[in-house]
Amino acid sequence: MSSESMAQSEARCPEVSTSYLRQLDEEREAAMRVSVHPGSAYEGASEQLHARLEELIAREAPEMAELMLDLAAHPEVAFEEHRSARAIADSLAAHGIDAQVGVYGLDTAIRAEIRGAGAEHDDVPTLAILSEYDALPGVGHGCGHNVIAVMGLGAFLALAAIAEEDPSAVPGRIVFLGTPAEEGHTGKEYMAREGAFEGLDAAVMAHPYGYDLADQTWLGRRTLTVEYHGHTAHASAQPFMGRNALDAATLMYQGLGLLRQQTPPTDRIHAVIREGGERASVIPDHARLDLYVRSQRPETLKVLSERVEDVARGAALMAGVGLTVRWDEHPPSLPVRTNETLTGRWVQAQRRRGRDPLPHGVVSPSLAASTDFGNVSYRVPGIHPVIRIAPPEVALHTREFAAWAVSEQARDAAADGAYGLAATVLDTLHDPALAASVASEFEAAGGAIDVPAYFD
Repeated sequence: MSSESMAQSEARCPEVSTSYLRQLDEEREAAMRVSVHPGSAYEGASEQLHARLEELIAREAPEMAELMLDLAAHPEVAFEEHRSARAIADSLAAHGIDAQVGVYGLDTAIRAEIRGAGAEHDDVPTLAILSEYDALPGVGHGCGHNVIAVMGLGAFLALAAIAEEDPSAVPGRIVFLGTPAEEGHTGKEYMAREGAFEGLDAAVMAHPYGYDLADQTWLGRRTLTVEYHGHTAHASAQPFMGRNALDAATLMYQGLGLLRQQTPPTDRIHAVIREGGERASVIPDHARLDLYVRSQRPETLKVLSERVEDVARGAALMAGVGLTVRWDEHPPSLPVRTNETLTGRWVQAQRRRGRDPLPHGVVSPSLAASTDFGNVSYRVPGIHPVIRIAPPEVALHTREFAAWAVSEQARDAAADGAYGLAATVLDTLHDPALAASVASEFEAAGGAIDVPAYFD
């Protein structure tokens, strides 16, 4: 074969424009100049308790920073966080707290409990503090779960010390839950189906980010696999005897592109054609697409799911092939339903630490991902604020963010976040009016829903 016939043509992908991101930055900067979160008018716990809480957070900060760095140096992916879970359990044990590892159906889930004043009664308030500690394949802690782990743990240890000093200072129960497998999975939903969140009055956690936000948009997410089944044929001699599964996959992919125009702005559909044949001379009898489907509310996620499935079935009809539709190999994630009453207390606590979390909407809701904490927030009142450890332009799920997750800024955020979570819990336990508002807001928003059956 001549060199001429082997010649190749190459065109490089052009640079991606950043003009839209710059526009969002300008809009955010303008909103930040005028946006202030209202905070909270509730009294919460006493000044004396808050001061003691800060002293205890500061006392434990070096140990928490060491654990944060240790988790980052030994990243473990979803369902395989054995070393990480053991390190957290060992830290609890060193403080005299018994921790169960391998609870609620997951080998790497953790549970511990503080029992304060009145804990012997069934109707005592019970709140949970959550930690995550799984990493990303190839990226490590590019989502900062090492920081999440010590924010939750540090908050729990400080509250345990207060309860030990004076049981009446913690009028209720506080549960620590180590929740594995958030990245690409829904570990919290698996735990929920085994009863992890039963009997709780609220659950709190925080996430590192490029901003201090009281509330950020988190989309619900479902996964879908579509397989098309056709008939093979010689693509040249007898193409009319084939039924092309790849045609159906291509039609579905195109149909999704057309569907996007008629969906809400924050809806997201991502798809890849995983299989579509092996030789160009053979009409493919099998093709497969894997999809993520995301939306901002449970109701809109359900509608979007139905429309995506309609596209899949329509493509099968057009190509004259069969299909198999499989939703949610792992349980779906719901959007986060934020409890504003609890959020107000987080904001007050962060202001005490010199931060000023921005209200919802300052950062565009189009910059949104998903978390399985959403499934918790539709069972019990909850908050999932974000705390700044990196510049705004550093995206989650990158090696750059993993580097920031071991920075001095991350250490500061771990302590500030631990105080914020502990203060929010302590305020709720000490202020009956605050606790009643948390519960009534949750009920007014629709109350608990049957998460496992929601998409049936």
